[in-house]
Amino acid sequence: MNSLKVLILLIFCLVTVVQKELSACSMYKLTVGDKTVVGCNEDAWRTTSKIWFENAQNPYEYGAGFTGSRQVSSNRFAPQSGMNEAGLVFSRLVAYYPQKSIAPQGKKITNEVSYLSEILHTCSTVEEVAEFINQYDHSIFIDDVFIYIDSSGKYLVVEPYELIVGNDANYVLSNFCPSITEQEQANKLIRYKNGKEFLKTHDADTSLAFCTSLADTMHVCRNRNGDGTLLTSIWDTKNRSVNLYFYHQYDSSVQFGLAEELAKGDHIINIPDLFPKNSEFERLATYKTPFNTPELRVSLVVLGGILTFSAFLLCVFFFINKSSAISFKTIALLSGMNVLLTSYLFVLATNSYIYYFDAPYTHYSSSLISASSYIPFLLLLTIAPVTSFTLKRFKSANTKRRTKALLISNNLIYLLLIVSFGYWGLYSVWN
Repeated sequence: MNSLKVLILLIFCLVTVVQKELSACSMYKLTVGDKTVVGCNEDAWRTTSKIWFENAQNPYEYGAGFTGSRQVSSNRFAPQSGMNEAGLVFSRLVAYYPQKSIAPQGKKITNEVSYLSEILHTCSTVEEVAEFINQYDHSIFIDDVFIYIDSSGKYLVVEPYELIVGNDANYVLSNFCPSITEQEQANKLIRYKNGKEFLKTHDADTSLAFCTSLADTMHVCRNRNGDGTLLTSIWDTKNRSVNLYFYHQYDSSVQFGLAEELAKGDHIINIPDLFPKNSEFERLATYKTPFNTPELRVSLVVLGGILTFSAFLLCVFFFINKSSAISFKTIALLSGMNVLLTSYLFVLATNSYIYYFDAPYTHYSSSLISASSYIPFLLLLTIAPVTSFTLKRFKSANTKRRTKALLISNNLIYLLLIVSFGYWGLYSVWN
């Protein structure tokens, strides 16, 4: 009984742990002579990658182009990178910064899309960007680091609580805040390390060929589902153009001239439609998870509810019947497995990264979530004895009909989950 209490406590901790996921992106900027080029790798598994163009609304503003893949409302996406008519470029990267207990400084940001868009529509230099941002409490972007680069090659790194101005000819940034990150720690990010080493061993230039090679060196292609770098955008601040490379394929590019696109009026373009068929992306696009298929998330909730209710009924039936047909130890094991699976279904419904990273999944900060990744293996190991037990109880005249029905339905859910876990690659041998 004590061990069961410990199990329940462990599960409670697992399902209530605060979760925070970090994705990965990278960028670089190169300045040679009077030309600055900025490369951005957006590493994600979304299938809604877009590029859009917005004209200036008055003579004091600039038209701009943006890329992004995270939809925030109908036909509106969060900017991931972009450039305006003055040659000001920005890139957004996920990064960790510990929350500070300080009073908010400046105006509140109520709409991230409007805020980020307005910076490119109203600023032309990093000094103007700093002046604009200092009006706001930008600490709401606690999970982001931004970088702005103007046509002179100067850059501004925007952390939740810090603004850093620099003018290095070459600069590489990934998922960390420079003000609080030692170089040794930053080098643990392979995409960042690869970019730095590439620039150490090559004479930097701003040709498209060199910039593409650098972006390729920094790109990611993970083992699961071929996912990784969704979009590479290379922004030319002198010619006001951008070259796009889709889904880490660097043999095909599409170029847009900012002036030409703005002359067409405000418009948005679906990036996958611009490129040849990509088998890896097609596989990703048809891959179903609870995060791109709402019915699956509902199903996880329903199955978790059934498993929990089944565990409760098994205990009730045992104490009501006072029967030795099923021992208390067996009831405890089945009920414990049900509660354990319910907790794991909660983890699956709240952690999208599990579906894309190698199994067993390792959470970056929660050892409990990492430990939960072994639950599918536990289910696989127990399915044979559980099925055998269920069949014996089904054939036994000493087992009541309602108990038989409960055991059969419970076993069918186990089998359904094994198939689902296999489809999602949660068994490493199936990756």
